[in-house]
Amino acid sequence: MVAASPLPSGRRLAGLPRQLKLPSWPWRITWAYLGLVLFLPLATMLLKGSAVGPVAFWQMATTPVALASYKISFGIAALASLINGVFGLIIAWALIRCRFPGQRLLDALIDLPFALPTAVAGLALSYVYSKEGWLGAPLQSMFGLKVSYTALGVGVAMVFISLPFVVRTVEPVLRSLEKEQEEASWCLGANPGQTFFLIILPQLMPAILGGIAQGFSRAVGEYGSVVMIASNMPFKDLITPTLIIQHLEEYDFASATVIGCVMLIFSLLSLLVINALQVWGQRYQGGEGTS
Repeated sequence: MVAASPLPSGRRLAGLPRQLKLPSWPWRITWAYLGLVLFLPLATMLLKGSAVGPVAFWQMATTPVALASYKISFGIAALASLINGVFGLIIAWALIRCRFPGQRLLDALIDLPFALPTAVAGLALSYVYSKEGWLGAPLQSMFGLKVSYTALGVGVAMVFISLPFVVRTVEPVLRSLEKEQEEASWCLGANPGQTFFLIILPQLMPAILGGIAQGFSRAVGEYGSVVMIASNMPFKDLITPTLIIQHLEEYDFASATVIGCVMLIFSLLSLLVINALQVWGQRYQGGEGTS
């Protein structure tokens, strides 16, 4: 019986155990980088905000001006995201299911709010919707609507910067839908409206809600485009990010930090909602695929 010759030491070192061992440095670099860039600044702001004490924190966070800014920021952002939920679905449908001249150009322009500096976007919107603007003048003369330097202008800016979220979230889901389901619905006697509301829309709803939630979070934290088209007056169209800047200009760092902590807590809650919607959408699509 011939004994097997042992492998050379070099081959033993390059064998399977070394291949199975994953390097430990990527996750170390990840935690270090995120800790320095993301977690440390946020933790510092939370510690600074909590240093004022719970009573003072509540008083600073619930002043009449702050509460009014919350209502304007959250209320208008919710309305803008719902509007984008409807029109974003229509735009995504046109880009996926229709063919028309300039389609590729339109598809590229959808992402313009992502690339365009927010201050430039606000400046352009303020020119277009001013009293002498291309849209502001006819709206005011024909319907009596004043857009620039009003809460309506804040809504227009939030719609502008949050539109791509719904479109880009719905597009891949709409592209992946099987045409056989619609054809089967037509063969069973359903009209196009019934097919859309009973077959297509339920499958798109998780993506629509996810896009609305992302757009809502983006609109609430918007500053650059809104500050250009709003009058920034308390109880009128003052949003929360602008209120924070005003406190900083007055050297009231404590109030600015407290209101910033409120916005941070809201952002974390919004992130949880977005993740829950994404998980729900994946489970829903998985259940549809296995049914």
